[in-house]
Amino acid sequence: MSNFRMHLLVCGGTGCTASDSLKLVKMLKESIKKHEITNEVEVVVTGCFGFCEKGPILKVYPDNVFYITVKPEDAEEIITEHVIKGRKVERLLYVEPNTKKRLEGQKSIPFYKKQIRIALRNCGFINPEDINEYIAADGYQALAKCLTEMSPDEVIDTVVQSGLRGRGGGGYPTGLKWKYTRQNQSDEKYIICNADEGDPGAFMDRSILEGDPHSVLEAMAIAGYAIGAQYGYIYIRAEYPLAINRLEVAIKQARKLGLLGEDIFSTGFNFDIGLRYGAGAFVCGEETALIHSVEGKRGEPSSKPPFPAQRGVWDKPSCVNNVETFANIPPIFLKGPAWFKSIGTEKSPGTKVFALAGKVNNVGLVEVPMGITLREVIYDIGGGIKNNKKFKAVQTGGPSGGCITKENLDIPIDYESLNSIGSMMGSGGMIVMDEDNCMVDIAKFYLEFTKDESCGKCTPCRIGNTRMLEILEKITKGNGTEQDLKDLVELGDVIKDTSLCGLGQTSPNPVLSTLHYFQDEYLAHVRDKHCPAGVCQALFSFHILPDKCVGCTACARICPAHCIQGERKIVHVIDQSRCIKCSACYNTCKFNAIEKG
Repeated sequence: MSNFRMHLLVCGGTGCTASDSLKLVKMLKESIKKHEITNEVEVVVTGCFGFCEKGPILKVYPDNVFYITVKPEDAEEIITEHVIKGRKVERLLYVEPNTKKRLEGQKSIPFYKKQIRIALRNCGFINPEDINEYIAADGYQALAKCLTEMSPDEVIDTVVQSGLRGRGGGGYPTGLKWKYTRQNQSDEKYIICNADEGDPGAFMDRSILEGDPHSVLEAMAIAGYAIGAQYGYIYIRAEYPLAINRLEVAIKQARKLGLLGEDIFSTGFNFDIGLRYGAGAFVCGEETALIHSVEGKRGEPSSKPPFPAQRGVWDKPSCVNNVETFANIPPIFLKGPAWFKSIGTEKSPGTKVFALAGKVNNVGLVEVPMGITLREVIYDIGGGIKNNKKFKAVQTGGPSGGCITKENLDIPIDYESLNSIGSMMGSGGMIVMDEDNCMVDIAKFYLEFTKDESCGKCTPCRIGNTRMLEILEKITKGNGTEQDLKDLVELGDVIKDTSLCGLGQTSPNPVLSTLHYFQDEYLAHVRDKHCPAGVCQALFSFHILPDKCVGCTACARICPAHCIQGERKIVHVIDQSRCIKCSACYNTCKFNAIEKG
C-alpha cells in the first residue's frame, strides 16, 4: 500500500453493494485514470464498515475522512476536490443530528464512539480478497506463534484463560469445548465453522466472512492444531454468494502461501479447509443437525450425549464454533488472554457483534463490549427511534429470544442478565420496535418462522408450535378467549421442557416474553376485540373524521375497493362492509382526517 499516497476505501459488503457501491468504485477508477493519477491513488474494495444506514461509505486514507451515502455520480467531485485539490466534500460528511455539526473522522461519529472492534477489526480496513493486506495487519502471526512457540495444551489454556464464550447463542466456554475435543482419542478429528446464520435480520457472521475471511481461516487452523485435527469444514448458507466467493479466494491464497495444507511453517502440522453449503434450513444452526448436513444427510438434530466432541462428523470427534467466535481467536494470542478479559464483564469477557435493525435511526452492524446497556446501544449508537416514535420493545436472540421492554433498557448486555429477564444473547440479532408494533403480531411472526423451520423430528416442536400458532392466529382474528392465553403459557412450557434441540426448546420464548410484559395488549385482543397498535386487520377499522375532512376526494381516488363515498368539498364516508383495510386512504390523507382504530 506504500506505493500510493492515498487510498479510497469503499464498502463492498452486501448492503452497500446493493446500493451501487461497485458502480461507485468503477466511476472512481475512471476519474482517477482520466486525471492521470493512477500511480498515486488506489481504490480498495473493503468489507462492511457497519454504518449500514448511511451506506455506501467511502473512507479516504490516510486523511481519515469518512464520507456517507456516496453515489456513483459523486465520484468525479471526490477526485477533483478532495484527492487533487485537498478540499473535503462537505456535503458528504456525517451531520450530527443535535449540533448540526459536520464530522469528518470515523471515530468522531456517535455511531462508533462506544464500539470496540475485535471480531470486526479488519472489516472496512483491508481488501478481503488480498491476503497480503491481511498479513500486513498482523494476519497469520497468531498461527505462527501457536505452531512454533506453544504446545496444543498451551494453546487451549490460553483460550480458557481468556474466558471467550461461544458467540453462536449458547455462550459455552470455547476453551473447554476445545479441551474436551482434544481429550477424545481418534485417528481423525474435525474443526467445523458454523456459518449457517439464519435469524431474521441477522448479518453478523456474513459480514465478517465478507470483510475478513482470513481471520476465520487462521483461527480454524489454530483450533485444528489445539485439538489434533487436520481438516476443517465451513458450513455456510448457499444464499451468501459474496461470502462464499471471498472464502474461496482466501482459501486458495492461503494454500498458495503455505498457510493451509501440508507442513505449515515447516512444523510438520497439516491442516486444510473445505466448504459445505446449507440450503437455508434454520435448524442446521444446531450443531448436530449441521453435522448431519455436512455428511450429506437430512439436517435433523440428534440426542446428546454423545456430544460432537465425542462423536461428530463421520463419527469422529468434532469441534463446532461459529464465525464470530473464531474471529476473536487471533487477537487473543497476539495481545494475550488478560487483555481480552479486561474488556467486558467478569463472566462475559470481550465484545459482541449485533445486527441492529428495526425502528432505529442507525441500522447497522455494531460491536460493543459486554456489559454495555441496551439503552446505550439503541440511543447512543443507534441514534434513537425513527420519526421520534416511542420505544416499545427490543427483541434479542432472534426467534429463540424474547422481547425486552423499556423497564429493562438499563440492564447490562451479557449472557446471564439477558437470560434472567426471559431473553437471550443468541447469535446477535437485535430488532427494535416502536409504538406502532403489535406485540401479538410480533410473537406470531416469530412463531410462523420457527414452525416452518422445524425439522419435524420431535412431536413437541412439530405439533406444539403449530398449535401455538393456531391460537395466535385465532387471537389476531378477533376470536380469542382468555383461556387461549392460559393455553399458550401451558403449551409453551411443555414445548420448552420436552423438545429435542435448541430450536424447539427456545421457540416459545417470543410468545411467553410478550405475554409476560404485554399482557394488557393480549387482553385487549381477546376481551375488547381491539388491536391497540392497529396492526391486526380484523381488529381495527378506518373512519373519516367529519370535523377534519375537507372533501378533497384524494382518499376516494386512491381506494382500490372503491368503498369511499362523497362529493368534492363534502365530508366523505367509508363503507365498512367493502373496506379491505389496505391503509391506502390513511396514508394518502394530508389533513389527518382518517382515524385508525
